[in-house]
Amino acid sequence: MSQVVNAGFPLLTATAAVPAVGAVLTAAVPAARRTAAKWLALLVSLVTLALAAVIFVRFEPGGDRYQLAESYAWIKDFGVRYELGVDGIGVALIALTALLIPFIVLAGWHDADPLETSSKRWRPTQGFFALILMVEAMVILSFEATDVFLFYILFEAMLIPMYFLIGGFGDRAHSGTDENAAAQRSYAAVKFLLYNLVGGLIMLAAVIGLYVVAGNFSLTEIAAARADGSLEMATSTERWLFLGFFFAFAVKAPLWPLHTWLPNAMGEATAPVAVLITAVVDKVGTFAMLRFCLGLFPEASKWATPVIVALALISIVYGALLAVGQRDIKRLVAYASISHFGFIIMGIFAMTSQGQSGATLYMVNHGISTAALMLVAGFLISRRGSRLIADYGGVQKAAPVLAGAFLIGGLATLSLPGLAPFVSEFLVLVGTFARYPVAGIIATTGIVLAALYVLVLYQRTMTGPANEQTRSMPDLRVRELAVVAPLIAVLIFLGVFPQPLTDVVNPAVRHTMSDVQQKDPSPEVEAAK
Repeated sequence: MSQVVNAGFPLLTATAAVPAVGAVLTAAVPAARRTAAKWLALLVSLVTLALAAVIFVRFEPGGDRYQLAESYAWIKDFGVRYELGVDGIGVALIALTALLIPFIVLAGWHDADPLETSSKRWRPTQGFFALILMVEAMVILSFEATDVFLFYILFEAMLIPMYFLIGGFGDRAHSGTDENAAAQRSYAAVKFLLYNLVGGLIMLAAVIGLYVVAGNFSLTEIAAARADGSLEMATSTERWLFLGFFFAFAVKAPLWPLHTWLPNAMGEATAPVAVLITAVVDKVGTFAMLRFCLGLFPEASKWATPVIVALALISIVYGALLAVGQRDIKRLVAYASISHFGFIIMGIFAMTSQGQSGATLYMVNHGISTAALMLVAGFLISRRGSRLIADYGGVQKAAPVLAGAFLIGGLATLSLPGLAPFVSEFLVLVGTFARYPVAGIIATTGIVLAALYVLVLYQRTMTGPANEQTRSMPDLRVRELAVVAPLIAVLIFLGVFPQPLTDVVNPAVRHTMSDVQQKDPSPEVEAAK
Protein backbone atom coordinates (compact mmCIF):
# COMPACT_ATOMS: atom_id res chain seq x y z
CA MET A 1 0.00 0.00 0.00
CA SER A 2 1.08 3.55 -0.58
CA GLN A 3 1.19 6.44 1.80
CA VAL A 4 -1.82 7.26 3.93
CA VAL A 5 -4.03 10.01 2.58
CA ASN A 6 -5.57 11.09 5.87
CA ALA A 7 -3.61 12.51 8.76
CA GLY A 8 -3.71 11.45 12.39
CA PHE A 9 -3.81 8.16 14.23
CA PRO A 10 -5.58 5.43 12.17
CA LEU A 11 -8.15 4.64 14.85
CA LEU A 12 -10.42 2.56 12.62
CA THR A 13 -7.58 0.38 11.40
CA ALA A 14 -6.30 -0.03 14.95
CA THR A 15 -9.69 -1.18 16.21
CA ALA A 16 -9.69 -4.02 13.69
CA ALA A 17 -5.93 -4.69 13.84
CA VAL A 18 -5.87 -5.31 17.60
CA PRO A 19 -8.10 -8.43 17.49
CA ALA A 20 -6.40 -9.59 14.26
CA VAL A 21 -2.94 -9.42 15.85
CA GLY A 22 -4.39 -10.83 19.05
CA ALA A 23 -5.72 -13.81 17.12
CA VAL A 24 -2.23 -14.58 15.78
CA LEU A 25 -0.65 -14.23 19.22
CA THR A 26 -3.34 -16.38 20.84
CA ALA A 27 -2.87 -19.12 18.27
CA ALA A 28 0.90 -19.03 18.91
CA VAL A 29 0.61 -19.68 22.65
CA PRO A 30 2.14 -23.11 23.47
CA ALA A 31 -0.34 -25.97 23.69
CA ALA A 32 0.31 -26.51 27.40
CA ARG A 33 -0.57 -22.88 28.21
CA ARG A 34 -4.29 -22.99 27.53
CA THR A 35 -5.17 -20.68 30.41
CA ALA A 36 -2.68 -18.08 29.22
CA ALA A 37 -4.31 -18.16 25.77
CA LYS A 38 -7.72 -17.53 27.32
CA TRP A 39 -6.51 -14.56 29.35
CA LEU A 40 -4.71 -13.14 26.33
CA ALA A 41 -7.88 -13.40 24.22
CA LEU A 42 -9.91 -11.70 26.96
CA LEU A 43 -7.32 -8.91 27.30
CA VAL A 44 -7.30 -8.33 23.53
CA SER A 45 -11.11 -8.16 23.44
CA LEU A 46 -11.10 -5.60 26.26
CA VAL A 47 -8.52 -3.43 24.47
CA THR A 48 -10.70 -3.59 21.34
CA LEU A 49 -13.70 -2.54 23.44
CA ALA A 50 -11.73 0.45 24.72
CA LEU A 51 -10.86 1.50 21.15
CA ALA A 52 -14.50 1.10 20.11
CA ALA A 53 -15.46 3.34 23.03
CA VAL A 54 -13.02 5.97 21.73
CA ILE A 55 -14.68 5.78 18.30
CA PHE A 56 -18.09 6.23 19.92
CA VAL A 57 -16.91 9.26 21.90
CA ARG A 58 -15.02 10.90 19.02
CA PHE A 59 -17.85 10.48 16.54
CA GLU A 60 -19.78 13.72 16.01
CA PRO A 61 -23.45 13.03 15.14
CA GLY A 62 -23.82 16.43 13.51
CA GLY A 63 -20.58 16.19 11.54
CA ASP A 64 -19.64 14.65 8.21
CA ARG A 65 -21.45 11.53 7.11
CA TYR A 66 -18.33 9.32 7.17
CA GLN A 67 -15.89 10.26 9.90
CA LEU A 68 -12.44 9.16 11.11
CA ALA A 69 -11.79 8.40 7.44
CA GLU A 70 -8.70 6.55 6.23
CA SER A 71 -7.71 6.00 2.62
CA TYR A 72 -4.76 4.09 1.19
CA ALA A 73 -4.03 3.11 -2.38
CA TRP A 74 -4.29 -0.68 -2.71
CA ILE A 75 -4.75 -2.07 -6.26
CA LYS A 76 -4.29 1.05 -8.39
CA ASP A 77 -4.92 -0.59 -11.76
CA PHE A 78 -8.46 -1.50 -10.72
CA GLY A 79 -9.23 1.53 -8.58
CA VAL A 80 -9.37 -0.52 -5.37
CA ARG A 81 -8.59 1.37 -2.18
CA TYR A 82 -8.28 0.47 1.47
CA GLU A 83 -10.90 3.05 2.37
CA LEU A 84 -12.55 3.29 5.76
CA GLY A 85 -15.10 5.60 7.39
CA VAL A 86 -17.91 5.30 9.89
CA ASP A 87 -21.38 6.77 10.07
CA GLY A 88 -23.68 6.51 13.08
CA ILE A 89 -24.98 3.09 12.07
CA GLY A 90 -21.47 1.70 11.75
CA VAL A 91 -20.44 3.22 15.10
CA ALA A 92 -23.40 1.59 16.86
CA LEU A 93 -22.62 -1.84 15.39
CA ILE A 94 -18.89 -1.59 16.09
CA ALA A 95 -19.81 -0.83 19.70
CA LEU A 96 -22.14 -3.85 19.78
CA THR A 97 -19.46 -6.17 18.38
CA ALA A 98 -16.73 -4.96 20.71
CA LEU A 99 -19.10 -5.17 23.69
CA LEU A 100 -20.19 -8.75 23.05
CA ILE A 101 -16.83 -10.38 22.30
CA PRO A 102 -15.45 -10.24 25.89
CA PHE A 103 -18.63 -11.92 27.13
CA ILE A 104 -18.40 -14.53 24.37
CA VAL A 105 -14.81 -15.26 25.42
CA LEU A 106 -15.78 -15.52 29.09
CA ALA A 107 -18.82 -17.67 28.38
CA GLY A 108 -16.74 -20.04 26.24
CA TRP A 109 -13.92 -20.27 28.79
CA HIS A 110 -14.08 -24.08 28.98
CA ASP A 111 -15.87 -24.87 25.71
CA ALA A 112 -12.68 -25.81 23.86
CA ASP A 113 -10.85 -27.58 26.67
CA PRO A 114 -9.69 -31.08 25.70
CA LEU A 115 -11.95 -33.93 26.75
CA GLU A 116 -9.83 -36.40 28.70
CA THR A 117 -12.36 -39.17 28.13
CA SER A 118 -11.96 -39.17 24.36
CA SER A 119 -8.77 -38.45 22.46
CA LYS A 120 -10.81 -38.26 19.24
CA ARG A 121 -12.46 -35.05 20.43
CA TRP A 122 -9.37 -33.13 21.51
CA ARG A 123 -10.00 -29.44 21.14
CA PRO A 124 -7.25 -26.89 20.40
CA THR A 125 -8.18 -24.21 22.92
CA GLN A 126 -5.86 -21.61 21.44
CA GLY A 127 -7.44 -22.05 18.01
CA PHE A 128 -10.94 -21.57 19.37
CA PHE A 129 -10.21 -18.17 20.88
CA ALA A 130 -7.99 -17.11 17.98
CA LEU A 131 -10.84 -17.78 15.54
CA ILE A 132 -13.25 -15.70 17.64
CA LEU A 133 -10.85 -12.76 17.61
CA MET A 134 -10.31 -13.11 13.86
CA VAL A 135 -14.08 -12.97 13.26
CA GLU A 136 -14.25 -9.86 15.44
CA ALA A 137 -11.54 -8.15 13.38
CA MET A 138 -13.27 -8.91 10.08
CA VAL A 139 -16.72 -7.86 11.29
CA ILE A 140 -15.46 -4.55 12.68
CA LEU A 141 -13.56 -3.81 9.47
CA SER A 142 -16.67 -4.63 7.40
CA PHE A 143 -18.61 -1.99 9.37
CA GLU A 144 -15.85 0.51 8.54
CA ALA A 145 -15.22 -0.28 4.86
CA THR A 146 -16.38 2.31 2.33
CA ASP A 147 -14.74 0.55 -0.61
CA VAL A 148 -17.12 -2.02 -2.10
CA PHE A 149 -14.35 -4.45 -3.11
CA LEU A 150 -12.76 -4.31 0.36
CA PHE A 151 -16.14 -4.97 1.94
CA TYR A 152 -16.69 -7.95 -0.36
CA ILE A 153 -13.34 -9.49 0.63
CA LEU A 154 -14.24 -9.19 4.32
CA PHE A 155 -17.80 -10.37 3.72
CA GLU A 156 -16.48 -13.63 2.27
CA ALA A 157 -13.34 -14.07 4.38
CA MET A 158 -15.24 -14.18 7.68
CA LEU A 159 -16.89 -17.41 6.51
CA ILE A 160 -13.62 -19.31 6.95
CA PRO A 161 -13.15 -18.89 10.73
CA MET A 162 -16.90 -19.29 11.25
CA TYR A 163 -16.84 -22.60 9.36
CA PHE A 164 -14.17 -23.98 11.71
CA LEU A 165 -15.92 -22.62 14.81
CA ILE A 166 -19.14 -24.42 13.86
CA GLY A 167 -17.66 -27.63 12.49
CA GLY A 168 -14.67 -28.02 14.80
CA PHE A 169 -16.04 -26.79 18.12
CA GLY A 170 -19.61 -28.03 18.27
CA ASP A 171 -21.95 -28.32 21.21
CA ARG A 172 -21.09 -31.14 23.60
CA ALA A 173 -24.73 -31.54 24.65
CA HIS A 174 -25.77 -34.04 21.99
CA SER A 175 -28.14 -36.93 22.43
CA GLY A 176 -26.39 -39.19 19.91
CA THR A 177 -22.97 -40.83 19.67
CA ASP A 178 -19.72 -38.92 19.18
CA GLU A 179 -19.73 -39.93 15.52
CA ASN A 180 -23.31 -38.74 15.04
CA ALA A 181 -22.54 -35.44 16.78
CA ALA A 182 -19.51 -34.90 14.54
CA ALA A 183 -21.61 -35.62 11.45
CA GLN A 184 -24.27 -33.12 12.54
CA ARG A 185 -21.63 -30.45 13.18
CA SER A 186 -20.05 -31.09 9.80
CA TYR A 187 -23.43 -30.88 8.07
CA ALA A 188 -24.28 -27.59 9.81
CA ALA A 189 -20.88 -26.08 8.99
CA VAL A 190 -20.98 -27.11 5.33
CA LYS A 191 -24.56 -25.86 4.94
CA PHE A 192 -23.57 -22.53 6.49
CA LEU A 193 -20.60 -22.25 4.14
CA LEU A 194 -22.43 -23.27 0.96
CA TYR A 195 -25.40 -20.95 1.48
CA ASN A 196 -23.15 -17.96 2.17
CA LEU A 197 -20.69 -18.81 -0.59
CA VAL A 198 -23.48 -18.95 -3.17
CA GLY A 199 -24.72 -15.58 -1.98
CA GLY A 200 -21.18 -14.23 -2.10
CA LEU A 201 -20.56 -15.45 -5.63
CA ILE A 202 -23.73 -13.77 -6.86
CA MET A 203 -22.61 -10.60 -5.09
CA LEU A 204 -19.19 -10.86 -6.77
CA ALA A 205 -20.87 -10.73 -10.17
CA ALA A 206 -22.76 -7.62 -9.04
CA VAL A 207 -19.56 -6.03 -7.67
CA ILE A 208 -17.87 -6.54 -11.04
CA GLY A 209 -20.92 -5.11 -12.79
CA LEU A 210 -20.82 -2.07 -10.52
CA TYR A 211 -17.18 -1.48 -11.44
CA VAL A 212 -17.98 -1.72 -15.15
CA VAL A 213 -20.70 0.92 -14.73
CA ALA A 214 -19.02 3.25 -12.22
CA GLY A 215 -15.31 2.76 -12.95
CA ASN A 216 -14.33 2.48 -9.28
CA PHE A 217 -15.35 0.82 -6.01
CA SER A 218 -15.52 3.84 -3.70
CA LEU A 219 -18.91 4.14 -2.05
CA THR A 220 -18.48 7.86 -1.45
CA GLU A 221 -17.35 8.61 -5.01
CA ILE A 222 -20.14 6.56 -6.59
CA ALA A 223 -22.75 8.24 -4.38
CA ALA A 224 -21.37 11.70 -5.23
CA ALA A 225 -21.36 10.90 -8.95
CA ARG A 226 -24.96 9.74 -8.81
CA ALA A 227 -25.96 12.84 -6.88
CA ASP A 228 -24.43 15.30 -9.35
CA GLY A 229 -25.69 13.38 -12.38
CA SER A 230 -22.27 12.39 -13.75
CA LEU A 231 -23.10 8.71 -13.25
CA GLU A 232 -26.32 7.33 -14.62
CA MET A 233 -27.47 3.72 -14.50
CA ALA A 234 -30.07 2.21 -16.76
CA THR A 235 -33.09 1.07 -14.78
CA SER A 236 -32.59 -2.59 -15.66
CA THR A 237 -28.88 -2.44 -14.81
CA GLU A 238 -29.53 -0.89 -11.42
CA ARG A 239 -32.16 -3.50 -10.60
CA TRP A 240 -29.95 -6.43 -11.54
CA LEU A 241 -27.05 -5.05 -9.53
CA PHE A 242 -29.34 -4.43 -6.57
CA LEU A 243 -30.62 -8.01 -6.68
CA GLY A 244 -27.06 -9.36 -6.73
CA PHE A 245 -26.13 -7.40 -3.60
CA PHE A 246 -29.44 -7.97 -1.82
CA PHE A 247 -29.40 -11.74 -2.36
CA ALA A 248 -26.05 -12.08 -0.59
CA PHE A 249 -27.19 -9.86 2.28
CA ALA A 250 -30.51 -11.71 2.61
CA VAL A 251 -28.63 -15.01 3.01
CA LYS A 252 -26.39 -13.53 5.68
CA ALA A 253 -29.25 -11.77 7.49
CA PRO A 254 -31.04 -14.37 7.14
CA LEU A 255 -34.34 -13.69 5.35
CA TRP A 256 -36.97 -16.29 4.48
CA PRO A 257 -36.61 -18.47 2.37
CA LEU A 258 -32.79 -18.25 2.59
CA HIS A 259 -32.76 -18.87 6.34
CA THR A 260 -32.52 -22.64 6.70
CA TRP A 261 -28.79 -22.73 7.49
CA LEU A 262 -29.23 -20.73 10.71
CA PRO A 263 -31.09 -23.26 12.95
CA ASN A 264 -28.56 -25.96 12.03
CA ALA A 265 -25.58 -23.71 12.67
CA MET A 266 -26.85 -22.33 15.98
CA GLY A 267 -28.06 -25.72 17.15
CA GLU A 268 -24.74 -27.49 16.58
CA ALA A 269 -22.42 -24.65 17.63
CA THR A 270 -21.51 -23.91 21.22
CA ALA A 271 -23.67 -21.23 22.84
CA PRO A 272 -20.97 -18.52 22.57
CA VAL A 273 -20.42 -19.32 18.88
CA ALA A 274 -24.20 -19.29 18.34
CA VAL A 275 -24.19 -15.76 19.80
CA LEU A 276 -21.30 -14.84 17.51
CA ILE A 277 -23.35 -16.01 14.51
CA THR A 278 -26.67 -14.31 15.15
CA ALA A 279 -25.69 -11.33 17.31
CA VAL A 280 -22.52 -10.30 15.46
CA VAL A 281 -21.90 -11.87 12.03
CA ASP A 282 -25.49 -11.79 10.76
CA LYS A 283 -25.68 -8.06 11.49
CA VAL A 284 -23.28 -7.51 8.59
CA GLY A 285 -26.12 -8.50 6.24
CA THR A 286 -28.68 -6.03 7.56
CA PHE A 287 -26.07 -3.29 7.93
CA ALA A 288 -25.05 -3.79 4.27
CA MET A 289 -28.67 -3.42 3.15
CA LEU A 290 -28.66 0.10 4.59
CA ARG A 291 -25.17 1.10 3.44
CA PHE A 292 -24.91 -0.54 0.02
CA CYS A 293 -28.38 -1.48 -1.24
CA LEU A 294 -30.04 1.82 -0.35
CA GLY A 295 -26.89 3.91 -0.82
CA LEU A 296 -25.88 2.57 -4.24
CA PHE A 297 -29.22 1.58 -5.76
CA PRO A 298 -31.94 3.90 -4.40
CA GLU A 299 -34.42 3.52 -7.23
CA ALA A 300 -34.07 -0.26 -7.34
CA SER A 301 -34.51 -0.36 -3.55
CA LYS A 302 -37.84 1.43 -3.85
CA TRP A 303 -38.83 -0.85 -6.75
CA ALA A 304 -38.16 -3.99 -4.68
CA THR A 305 -39.65 -2.71 -1.44
CA PRO A 306 -43.14 -4.34 -1.66
CA VAL A 307 -41.67 -7.81 -2.24
CA ILE A 308 -39.02 -7.39 0.48
CA VAL A 309 -41.58 -6.20 3.02
CA ALA A 310 -43.72 -9.24 2.18
CA LEU A 311 -40.73 -11.57 2.67
CA ALA A 312 -39.92 -9.85 5.96
CA LEU A 313 -43.49 -10.41 7.14
CA ILE A 314 -43.22 -14.10 6.28
CA SER A 315 -39.95 -14.27 8.26
CA ILE A 316 -41.61 -12.63 11.27
CA VAL A 317 -44.60 -14.96 11.41
CA TYR A 318 -42.91 -18.11 10.10
CA GLY A 319 -39.93 -17.82 12.46
CA ALA A 320 -42.17 -17.19 15.46
CA LEU A 321 -44.50 -20.10 14.63
CA LEU A 322 -41.60 -22.53 14.29
CA ALA A 323 -40.11 -21.23 17.54
CA VAL A 324 -43.37 -22.10 19.31
CA GLY A 325 -43.13 -25.71 18.15
CA GLN A 326 -39.46 -26.33 18.95
CA ARG A 327 -38.29 -28.98 21.42
CA ASP A 328 -34.63 -27.88 21.29
CA ILE A 329 -33.77 -24.76 23.31
CA LYS A 330 -31.08 -23.49 20.95
CA ARG A 331 -33.12 -24.05 17.80
CA LEU A 332 -35.98 -22.15 19.45
CA VAL A 333 -33.69 -19.14 19.90
CA ALA A 334 -32.54 -19.55 16.28
CA TYR A 335 -36.07 -19.41 14.89
CA ALA A 336 -36.86 -16.48 17.19
CA SER A 337 -33.86 -14.69 15.64
CA ILE A 338 -35.24 -15.32 12.15
CA SER A 339 -38.44 -13.61 13.28
CA HIS A 340 -36.48 -10.68 14.72
CA PHE A 341 -34.44 -10.26 11.55
CA GLY A 342 -37.75 -9.99 9.73
CA PHE A 343 -38.56 -6.96 11.88
CA ILE A 344 -35.16 -5.42 11.13
CA ILE A 345 -35.48 -5.85 7.36
CA MET A 346 -39.06 -4.62 7.39
CA GLY A 347 -37.93 -1.48 9.25
CA ILE A 348 -35.16 -0.84 6.73
CA PHE A 349 -37.42 -1.10 3.70
CA ALA A 350 -40.38 0.72 5.25
CA MET A 351 -38.51 3.78 3.96
CA THR A 352 -39.36 5.90 6.99
CA SER A 353 -36.99 7.51 9.48
CA GLN A 354 -38.74 5.79 12.40
CA GLY A 355 -38.49 2.42 10.68
CA GLN A 356 -34.81 2.73 9.82
CA SER A 357 -33.87 4.17 13.22
CA GLY A 358 -35.81 1.35 14.83
CA ALA A 359 -34.13 -1.23 12.57
CA THR A 360 -30.67 0.02 13.53
CA LEU A 361 -31.54 0.02 17.22
CA TYR A 362 -33.06 -3.43 16.72
CA MET A 363 -29.72 -4.72 15.41
CA VAL A 364 -28.01 -3.55 18.60
CA ASN A 365 -30.75 -4.56 21.01
CA HIS A 366 -31.34 -7.94 19.40
CA GLY A 367 -27.63 -8.64 19.70
CA ILE A 368 -27.61 -7.89 23.42
CA SER A 369 -30.89 -9.66 24.26
CA THR A 370 -30.04 -12.77 22.21
CA ALA A 371 -26.60 -12.90 23.82
CA ALA A 372 -28.17 -12.76 27.28
CA LEU A 373 -30.75 -15.46 26.55
CA MET A 374 -28.48 -17.81 24.57
CA LEU A 375 -25.54 -17.59 26.97
CA VAL A 376 -27.74 -18.32 29.99
CA ALA A 377 -29.27 -21.18 28.00
CA GLY A 378 -25.73 -22.41 27.34
CA PHE A 379 -24.96 -22.40 31.06
CA LEU A 380 -28.18 -24.31 31.66
CA ILE A 381 -27.42 -26.88 28.94
CA SER A 382 -23.87 -27.43 30.20
CA ARG A 383 -25.25 -28.40 33.61
CA ARG A 384 -27.82 -30.89 32.34
CA GLY A 385 -26.04 -32.06 29.20
CA SER A 386 -29.17 -31.79 27.06
CA ARG A 387 -30.70 -29.22 24.70
CA LEU A 388 -34.20 -30.76 24.90
CA ILE A 389 -36.80 -28.68 26.72
CA ALA A 390 -38.50 -31.85 28.03
CA ASP A 391 -35.40 -32.76 30.05
CA TYR A 392 -35.85 -29.77 32.34
CA GLY A 393 -38.32 -28.57 34.95
CA GLY A 394 -38.21 -26.90 38.33
CA VAL A 395 -34.82 -25.27 37.73
CA GLN A 396 -35.84 -22.09 39.56
CA LYS A 397 -35.97 -24.02 42.86
CA ALA A 398 -32.38 -25.22 42.56
CA ALA A 399 -30.87 -22.25 40.68
CA PRO A 400 -32.99 -19.13 41.23
CA VAL A 401 -30.38 -16.67 39.90
CA LEU A 402 -29.98 -18.66 36.69
CA ALA A 403 -33.76 -18.84 36.32
CA GLY A 404 -34.11 -15.11 36.92
CA ALA A 405 -31.46 -14.26 34.33
CA PHE A 406 -33.13 -16.64 31.88
CA LEU A 407 -36.47 -14.90 32.46
CA ILE A 408 -35.05 -11.42 31.90
CA GLY A 409 -33.33 -12.55 28.70
CA GLY A 410 -36.61 -14.08 27.54
CA LEU A 411 -38.63 -10.99 28.41
CA ALA A 412 -36.17 -8.87 26.45
CA THR A 413 -36.60 -11.22 23.49
CA LEU A 414 -40.37 -10.66 23.55
CA SER A 415 -39.74 -6.88 23.77
CA LEU A 416 -41.18 -6.19 27.21
CA PRO A 417 -41.54 -2.43 27.87
CA GLY A 418 -38.63 -1.21 29.99
CA LEU A 419 -36.12 -3.43 28.23
CA ALA A 420 -34.07 -2.30 25.22
CA PRO A 421 -35.74 -4.27 22.38
CA PHE A 422 -39.13 -2.68 23.11
CA VAL A 423 -37.98 0.74 21.89
CA SER A 424 -36.63 -0.60 18.60
CA GLU A 425 -39.59 -2.88 17.90
CA PHE A 426 -42.02 -0.05 18.63
CA LEU A 427 -40.20 2.28 16.22
CA VAL A 428 -40.14 -0.38 13.49
CA LEU A 429 -43.88 -0.98 13.83
CA VAL A 430 -44.70 2.74 13.90
CA GLY A 431 -42.48 3.43 10.90
CA THR A 432 -43.94 0.52 8.94
CA PHE A 433 -47.54 1.37 9.80
CA ALA A 434 -47.02 4.95 8.57
CA ARG A 435 -46.35 3.72 5.02
CA TYR A 436 -47.68 0.14 4.97
CA PRO A 437 -50.48 -0.10 7.55
CA VAL A 438 -51.52 -3.64 6.61
CA ALA A 439 -47.94 -4.89 6.99
CA GLY A 440 -47.66 -3.14 10.34
CA ILE A 441 -50.83 -4.84 11.59
CA ILE A 442 -49.72 -8.30 10.42
CA ALA A 443 -46.28 -7.84 11.99
CA THR A 444 -47.82 -7.39 15.43
CA THR A 445 -48.69 -11.10 15.41
CA GLY A 446 -44.98 -11.69 15.85
CA ILE A 447 -45.20 -9.97 19.24
CA VAL A 448 -48.03 -12.26 20.38
CA LEU A 449 -46.20 -15.37 19.21
CA ALA A 450 -42.98 -14.19 20.88
CA ALA A 451 -44.78 -13.99 24.20
CA LEU A 452 -46.05 -17.52 23.63
CA TYR A 453 -42.74 -19.21 22.83
CA VAL A 454 -40.78 -17.36 25.52
CA LEU A 455 -43.23 -17.88 28.37
CA VAL A 456 -43.90 -21.51 27.45
CA LEU A 457 -40.15 -22.13 27.31
CA TYR A 458 -39.71 -20.60 30.77
CA GLN A 459 -42.66 -22.53 32.18
CA ARG A 460 -41.42 -25.89 30.91
CA THR A 461 -37.81 -25.45 31.97
CA MET A 462 -37.90 -23.35 35.14
CA THR A 463 -41.23 -24.01 36.88
CA GLY A 464 -43.05 -27.11 38.04
CA PRO A 465 -41.61 -30.08 39.87
CA ALA A 466 -37.86 -30.64 39.64
CA ASN A 467 -36.66 -33.92 38.17
CA GLU A 468 -33.71 -35.90 39.44
CA GLN A 469 -31.18 -34.14 37.20
CA THR A 470 -32.33 -30.57 37.92
CA ARG A 471 -32.96 -30.96 41.64
CA SER A 472 -29.28 -30.51 42.51
CA MET A 473 -28.36 -28.15 39.66
CA PRO A 474 -25.82 -25.50 40.77
CA ASP A 475 -26.61 -21.82 40.39
CA LEU A 476 -24.59 -19.35 38.32
CA ARG A 477 -20.92 -19.17 39.23
CA VAL A 478 -18.85 -15.99 39.51
CA ARG A 479 -17.56 -16.18 35.92
CA GLU A 480 -21.07 -16.79 34.61
CA LEU A 481 -22.45 -13.89 36.65
CA ALA A 482 -19.72 -11.68 35.15
CA VAL A 483 -21.16 -12.58 31.74
CA VAL A 484 -24.85 -12.24 32.48
CA ALA A 485 -25.09 -9.29 34.87
CA PRO A 486 -23.57 -6.62 32.56
CA LEU A 487 -25.74 -7.73 29.63
CA ILE A 488 -28.87 -7.43 31.75
CA ALA A 489 -27.72 -4.03 33.00
CA VAL A 490 -27.26 -2.79 29.42
CA LEU A 491 -30.72 -4.14 28.45
CA ILE A 492 -32.32 -2.18 31.28
CA PHE A 493 -30.27 0.98 30.68
CA LEU A 494 -31.04 1.15 26.95
CA GLY A 495 -34.66 0.27 27.64
CA VAL A 496 -35.04 3.26 29.92
CA PHE A 497 -32.60 5.66 28.25
CA PRO A 498 -31.94 4.87 24.56
CA GLN A 499 -30.87 8.43 23.73
CA PRO A 500 -27.09 7.73 23.57
CA LEU A 501 -27.79 5.40 20.63
CA THR A 502 -30.55 7.41 18.96
CA ASP A 503 -28.41 10.56 18.96
CA VAL A 504 -25.73 8.71 17.01
CA VAL A 505 -28.02 6.76 14.69
CA ASN A 506 -30.62 9.36 13.63
CA PRO A 507 -28.32 11.62 11.54
CA ALA A 508 -27.11 8.56 9.59
CA VAL A 509 -30.72 7.55 8.98
CA ARG A 510 -31.48 11.01 7.60
CA HIS A 511 -28.63 10.56 5.13
CA THR A 512 -30.02 7.19 4.06
CA MET A 513 -33.50 8.64 3.62
CA SER A 514 -31.96 11.37 1.48
CA ASP A 515 -30.20 8.73 -0.65
CA VAL A 516 -33.52 7.13 -1.57
CA GLN A 517 -35.25 10.55 -1.79
CA GLN A 518 -37.96 9.60 0.66
CA LYS A 519 -39.76 11.64 3.27
CA ASP A 520 -41.85 10.40 6.15
CA PRO A 521 -45.58 10.22 5.31
CA SER A 522 -47.62 13.04 6.77
CA PRO A 523 -50.12 11.86 9.39
CA GLU A 524 -53.69 11.88 8.21
CA VAL A 525 -55.81 13.93 10.60
CA GLU A 526 -59.48 14.39 9.97
CA ALA A 527 -60.79 17.87 10.47
CA ALA A 528 -63.09 18.32 13.46
CA LYS A 529 -66.72 18.66 12.55
